[in-house]
Amino acid sequence: MGAEGENAQHSSRIMASWVIGGLLIGVSLLGFRFALPKNKKKKRPIRVYMDGCFDMMHYGHCNALRQARALGDQLVVGVVSDAEITVNKGPPVTPLNERMIMVSAVKWVDEVIPDAPYAITEDFMRKLFDEYNIDYIIHGDDPCILPDGTDAYALAKKVGRYKQIKRTEGVSSTDIVGRMLLCVRERSTGDSHNHSSLQRQFSHGHSHKSEDGGSGSGTRISHFLPTSRRIVQFSNGKGPGPDARIIYIDGAFDLFHAGHVEILRLARGLGDFLLVGIHTDQTVSANRGAHRPIMNLHERSLSVLACRYADEVIIGAPWEVSKDMITTFNISLVVHGTVAEDNDFQKEKRNPYAVPISMGIFKLLESPLDITTSTIIRRIVSNHEAYQNIGDELDTRSFMRL
Repeated sequence: MGAEGENAQHSSRIMASWVIGGLLIGVSLLGFRFALPKNKKKKRPIRVYMDGCFDMMHYGHCNALRQARALGDQLVVGVVSDAEITVNKGPPVTPLNERMIMVSAVKWVDEVIPDAPYAITEDFMRKLFDEYNIDYIIHGDDPCILPDGTDAYALAKKVGRYKQIKRTEGVSSTDIVGRMLLCVRERSTGDSHNHSSLQRQFSHGHSHKSEDGGSGSGTRISHFLPTSRRIVQFSNGKGPGPDARIIYIDGAFDLFHAGHVEILRLARGLGDFLLVGIHTDQTVSANRGAHRPIMNLHERSLSVLACRYADEVIIGAPWEVSKDMITTFNISLVVHGTVAEDNDFQKEKRNPYAVPISMGIFKLLESPLDITTSTIIRRIVSNHEAYQNIGDELDTRSFMRL
């Protein structure tokens, strides 16, 4: 009986060990199960909305869009229709299709809504929230007062879906038009009455000084103060890969417009990395007249950097593309558009593209749009009667829109 008792006791201990071990394994597995991450729904991206006219789009607009994008994960931009701009501000210089090209090309923009209303109505705001899944509506810290005296963003503020960004100082469409008018005045002094009148419509009482001390000739002084921080904010921060096909295109890129965007888009499609050379102010003046450029070197550089098709820029690129430059930047192809203000380069004694042409790495691209900086200036002048007709009415309105 002693042996049998010991065997029974031993069996009981084994059984107990199995039970305890089983319980421990069960508890462990249960804990492991609960420790696994739950299949939660993926967090929805925060979508922010910003609207504007974006007429004669400049780096100030781009900086506003950059700041707006930083407040969310996706930026949706509404571009106001030509008709609504005409009613509220006067006829736009650039039509809707060109403004859409410009806004869509800004690298911080994820989606664009055409024909957005000038004022955000309750119905449109509900559409933004329900159909476009917008979380917040963004605007600059400058006041946006409608002709009836009301705040254009009052409804968004009321429902707590409004956020504000800082306005970019030193540039505005009004300021740029003033610079253009000085350019025109220099070339056509006989029509000074119309030009002075047009300038008053845009200046709203602010004087536009020129670099020559106010004689009316020369480029208007810019209030833009470039900083390395701003350039970094606009830069991609990535260089080309070791085997990248690098495409090079250069120019003034003054009054950055839809024609510039489209030729950059074509150029980018020819390789892996697009390097854009921006000519100095002195180079532009020497080749296009003392009244150019209208935007200074750093202003022009920021506009190009904001474009999603430009990977890098050379700030102050030389007029002539040299062999040393091609080697230094490992350039595979140099391109130039068929629509430009200096397309007589092949007839010049010092062809700026002589070296890449001799190396067989030069290509002339068919420009998608027939637009130059002079085109934009001509539009301003040709529309002066329309601006004069609405000028007195506009001067009584104290509203600001991008």
